[in-house]
Amino acid sequence: MPVMASGDFSLHREGCGEFDDGMPISSFPDEVTSIEDLECECWSEFDSLEEI
Repeated sequence: MPVMASGDFSLHREGCGEFDDGMPISSFPDEVTSIEDLECECWSEFDSLEEI
């Protein structure tokens, strides 16, 4: 499940150390259309959004 960081609204995986506090979200926002839209390194093990 993705987590949206409260400080900058970036998206991370649960357990990622790159955000201090955040809110779990059930799905990605419409703006996220490919894996390249997810900037944090915590998503690097995935090749596509479908894989997530």
